[in-house]
Amino acid sequence: MNATPVVVDDRSVPTRAEVRHPKTFIEMLVSSVIGLVASLVLSIDAIALAENPNADLSCNINSVLSCGTVGASWQASLLGFPNAFLGLIAEPVVITIAVAALGGVRFPRWFLNAAQVVYFIGLLFAYWLFYQAYFVIGALCPWCLLITITTTTVFASLLRVNILDNNLGLPSGLHASLSGWLRAGADTLVVILILGILAAMIFLKYGSVIFG
Repeated sequence: MNATPVVVDDRSVPTRAEVRHPKTFIEMLVSSVIGLVASLVLSIDAIALAENPNADLSCNINSVLSCGTVGASWQASLLGFPNAFLGLIAEPVVITIAVAALGGVRFPRWFLNAAQVVYFIGLLFAYWLFYQAYFVIGALCPWCLLITITTTTVFASLLRVNILDNNLGLPSGLHASLSGWLRAGADTLVVILILGILAAMIFLKYGSVIFG
């Protein structure tokens, strides 16, 4: 007696999801991990300053590069607690998004749009803190500068994904134009230009002290 052949529906067999924009999500992952480490160090320093306002922190290098001076200012605890605590909350979320995306997870448009808005607020906050440190406090925190850099790169990576996938709902002509610029590396040049301007500002105002 012949056995009845079993037909397997290939559609029921799970396949590995396509990973979109792997390089961009790797950049996002690396940046957010670095940002998390910096936030952890700053959180530890904030606790040390709370216990002893005159604590000699490891990044108190000179009168300009001084985490202690920045950490003791009111700007360092704008919401009533150390700003670094926000990084301990936000960076693991970004790490999760990057890891999940590299594993093939496709997030809904509303989620990535919400993440873009939240991180835009974080970007504004990071540059406001840089402004305060540069023009008002008169001292710079190396770990804070590192967070400014990683916040910039994560925001750029997330924006790149949202534009290429048109999660922002852009008109077709504008979407095609921006996508072309992104594929040509225009966003990378913009990030380099922004960070270059920050470096030049620091060198022009504090170079003699930092490198003297």
